[in-house]
Amino acid sequence: MTLARRDPLNVTGRVSIPAAGPDPRSPALVTLGEAMAVVAATEAGPLASGIPMRLAFAGAEATVAIGVRRLGHSSSWTGRVGADAPGTMILAGLRAEGVDVSRARVDETAHTGLMLRERRTTDHTRVTYYRAGLAGSRLAPQDVDEALVAAARVLHITGITPALGASARAAVHHAVEIARAAGVTVSLDFNHRALLWSREEAAAELADLLTRADIVFAGPEEAALVVADGEPADMARALLDGGPREAVLKLGSRGALAAVADDVFVQNIVPLTCVGPIGAGDAFVAGYLTGFLDGAPVRDRLRLGATCGAFAVSVHGDWEGLPRRDELALAEGDDVSR
Repeated sequence: MTLARRDPLNVTGRVSIPAAGPDPRSPALVTLGEAMAVVAATEAGPLASGIPMRLAFAGAEATVAIGVRRLGHSSSWTGRVGADAPGTMILAGLRAEGVDVSRARVDETAHTGLMLRERRTTDHTRVTYYRAGLAGSRLAPQDVDEALVAAARVLHITGITPALGASARAAVHHAVEIARAAGVTVSLDFNHRALLWSREEAAAELADLLTRADIVFAGPEEAALVVADGEPADMARALLDGGPREAVLKLGSRGALAAVADDVFVQNIVPLTCVGPIGAGDAFVAGYLTGFLDGAPVRDRLRLGATCGAFAVSVHGDWEGLPRRDELALAEGDDVSR
């Protein structure tokens, strides 16, 4: 039995939605969350003085915003960075990709978060985060532009942001209330980070957000936080019982599948040489949501998601390998430009 969705207006009674229809100049996809500076070792081995490192930035929601933008749809990212060099780098990088960051805030009292990525062996990466109490975790409901969210076609959120703290969690809930009141499609990627909160806390929050999402993405282990463990197709159908109309399971090397109504669609991976799995899940989401914005059927959305995931893991970095529309044919073997 499908659970009834809660009316977001009954939660706070404070959401105000403009009477006018969507502004065609508004971003098609709006997202909010944390973005961090990344310092990543470029060679395998323990961290030591003098080893080569690469400076970049990362963030699940930011990656989706970049991926959607590269494929031709407008996107906007809301978040907080510090008044420091990493914060400047992040905003400049997102602007360079065409992502609207006009609603991002520079926090004068907190530094930008940092991710330290160590290639401890050729096959194993070890990651250390410096984020507690820093700018990204201070995202607040007042940072959410109600008119921007209400005019979007998709609001994309992840399970990372509500795990950062009470303020960031409230910002996510506020954005979801606005979107649902305005009829905007809500996309939720579980993106569970076990280091940020307990399994019980994550399960409760994700189960709550599931009832207000239209499209949900999760891996099998993540889905098992809120539904019984089992075959991927059965887990996807169980997620549908929580409220969304589409449930997509990311299965790593086994591809992906989507449950929609009574149908289950299966997608194999797109074979490209992999240099590392980082960014594959967010790239997949960017491709799937781009297909949604294109008006494509579910099968084509899955294919586009798998293609974007393949591009992402073929290049070092979180988002740098994301494809542009005219590059998608490269995954089909058309590797000669004339």
